[in-house]
Amino acid sequence: MEKECCYDDIINLPHHQSAVRPHMPLRDRAAQFSPFAALTGHEAAIAETARLTDEKIQMSEDRLEELNEKLRFLAELMPERPCVRVTCFVPDKKKAGGAYVARTGRVSRIDDAGRKLIFTDRTSAAIEDIVDIEIGGVTEEG
Repeated sequence: MEKECCYDDIINLPHHQSAVRPHMPLRDRAAQFSPFAALTGHEAAIAETARLTDEKIQMSEDRLEELNEKLRFLAELMPERPCVRVTCFVPDKKKAGGAYVARTGRVSRIDDAGRKLIFTDRTSAAIEDIVDIEIGGVTEEG
């Protein structure tokens, strides 16, 4: 019958040191026990799901008419290349919804065919996504 081993039997035994292999530094030993990410990208997917987006609001007829009036006024000011601040909805590229973004700049033209405001820095804003326009009284940012 075999004797059962207990902790008292081994507590005073000398620690084994290999004569062939060098002693591993504590830092490397600790790395052996670091967590293993079996589901690569799982945390990123959870973070993406948790990221909030805004829903595009449906504007009333009165609000749409007000924006159209501002666009007509802006068209009259085009020779002056007016400085405007537009707030528009930018759809999210990865999920439903998007974000409302305000940007300030000088408008170089209104593209009626493409339904866009074209800024002097060659960026644009889709007219259908604009929810507010402030004309003049604003200064360009950066």
